[in-house]
Amino acid sequence: MWCPSVSLSVWANAWFAGLAAPDDVLDALSLWAPRHSVTAYDAEAARRTGLPWPDLTDAGAVSMLQTLRTAAGPARGEPVLSVALPVPGDVRGLAAGTQFQADAIAAGEALVVAPVSGEAVGLVPDFVYDDAAGGGYDAHYGTHYGADYDDEYAEPTSLSWTVYSVPVAPLPEHLDLGHAEHELRSAVRSAAEALGALRAGVTGADVDDPRGMVEQILESGRHHRAPDHAPTRALRVLENAAHVDAIITVSSGLMPIGLQTSSEMQIANDALRPLGGVVRAARIAAVNAILYSAWRS
Repeated sequence: MWCPSVSLSVWANAWFAGLAAPDDVLDALSLWAPRHSVTAYDAEAARRTGLPWPDLTDAGAVSMLQTLRTAAGPARGEPVLSVALPVPGDVRGLAAGTQFQADAIAAGEALVVAPVSGEAVGLVPDFVYDDAAGGGYDAHYGTHYGADYDDEYAEPTSLSWTVYSVPVAPLPEHLDLGHAEHELRSAVRSAAEALGALRAGVTGADVDDPRGMVEQILESGRHHRAPDHAPTRALRVLENAAHVDAIITVSSGLMPIGLQTSSEMQIANDALRPLGGVVRAARIAAVNAILYSAWRS
């Protein structure tokens, strides 16, 4: 699991299906940050979830469970949760023209709860960091406070979830897992070739072992686990997607501006450019497969 929205969706869904306990959901969330809070963005979101309004005092992680249970409504034998991974130009799974959409794009992730009643809500997580000097960073408002802030090595002190009312919940996109896996196989080869071209084309770089950096990124995400019911194929797709995403991350850091006009860099650029969309599609397909598998167990 590579982002909080996915962890929350698969574990809360397993809880709704009777395959996990509330503590399992809380344990999955605790791996992202030691503290969690949830607040309603608007009065309608508060009505749909039972969160306080207009009192904006943050509720804790346990209240997150009650919020999700209330928003989900009665079980209907299939998932009511879906994940969106929006980027500018690709906002599938989000209600257009809403503050929820804007904040989800800024975060790069969101969770949608769409019950049978149609009164959907969306959740967007924001990491909050505090430095040793007492300053920090509020990710929701994008503001720094305090002195000597350096978030490169900072650990989040909390994760703040904001709940928005969604006027009309878009139908979740059902992507074929087999097709996604096939696309990823090609993407892995393209990404590996691009990384090799970048390594050959970059002289004087501080990175001696880009493949080792890729492995470090992969290792950092392996302590987040999926529920036991998750299909093996879906987990394999998620692992391959993480591999491609790590290569993209490392390769982006190896791309000095002065070398981007060389033929090797152009080849690498061309290979990497479409991979982000392939990764997002594969991840959504795999997460959907995990969500639905809970209701077939």
